[in-house]
Amino acid sequence: MRQPLLEIQNLNVGFETNRGLVQPVRDVSINVYPGQTMAIVGESGCGKSVTAMSILQLLPTPPAQYLGGKIVFDGRDLLKLNERQMRGVRGKDIAMIFQEPMTSLNPVYTIGDQIMEAVTLHQNVRGKQAWEIAEQSLREVGIADPKRRLESYPHELSGGMRQRVMIAMALSCKPKLLIADEPTTALDVTIQAQILELLRKLQAETGMAIILITHDLGVVAENADVVSVMYASRIVECATVEELFDHPRHPYTEALFKSVPQLGNDSHRLATISGSVPNPAKFPPGCKFHTRCPRTRELAQKSGDAVEIVSDGERFKVLHACVADEPATNEVTRNHWAACHQLPEYAGSQPTIPRLDYKRQVVTTTTDLQSTLRSQEFGK
Repeated sequence: MRQPLLEIQNLNVGFETNRGLVQPVRDVSINVYPGQTMAIVGESGCGKSVTAMSILQLLPTPPAQYLGGKIVFDGRDLLKLNERQMRGVRGKDIAMIFQEPMTSLNPVYTIGDQIMEAVTLHQNVRGKQAWEIAEQSLREVGIADPKRRLESYPHELSGGMRQRVMIAMALSCKPKLLIADEPTTALDVTIQAQILELLRKLQAETGMAIILITHDLGVVAENADVVSVMYASRIVECATVEELFDHPRHPYTEALFKSVPQLGNDSHRLATISGSVPNPAKFPPGCKFHTRCPRTRELAQKSGDAVEIVSDGERFKVLHACVADEPATNEVTRNHWAACHQLPEYAGSQPTIPRLDYKRQVVTTTTDLQSTLRSQEFGK
């Protein structure tokens, strides 16, 4: 088996606040292999972006603290590097694009100046050669008349073009890993499809790995090889994209799929997950999903080992084990990890770090993508 390009092992991140230490990331373990797309899925507030920013040490310290774990990239533990050494990694080996490019691009500098800054910082080029690399970067991401656009300011470009500029800037130094944090959130559906197809094309050409952070399961179905589902600061399920969509094991993952509109469904109201993601400063005991979990509520009605709790003003019963003990992420079936006491296979399984060196068959055309989505129907 190949060695992972990126190994996150039991990462713990905290923030010092007026209410004490808050941990939005707890014992997170993720492995990403060369050329692979790893999707991290979950609601807002689950810890996805904090995990991504920790990889590049973009969190201000203080108030952020790295409380434990490792982030090993290409054989080096990034948490042991100083700021000068990290500047040599950011942009060159690992690049990141953000969900709102207008807040990431400097409004007082031209597009050319901003791309050239990244190029001259990490490559031994200057002047005309750097300008040519910047122009070629814009051409590769499909921007028409790139020479003229290098002279433009961010406010002169559309949202889709700004996001392409961010991708061009990120890829100008040919990174081995691209972190895409909600790269299509602020874009309309047509531009979303273009941006995602562009990322797939560039990945096929360069062989880079991608960490795709999103809450859009349609984006995951089209682009991911492996999926990690994050809830309340931890990874609660991990599997290949086909396995996860066909056989979700964690009740949170099941609830996410049920909330997606289904083709041919006559229901007038979408299914929702009751409650909200708990505040990291006030995590409930045991399994962090038990206050919203339909599985434990249903089983508690038939069990003598249940306790009554109150959440969001509602009083109901849940299983005692779900309140008393937070489950580890175990390999419940081959190459499928989940953290739920109520899975039949959970009691006989062991907690291990998910490792999936898997790359699915590439879907290359829009027609193929639509056909794939129709056949999967989001795993149903």
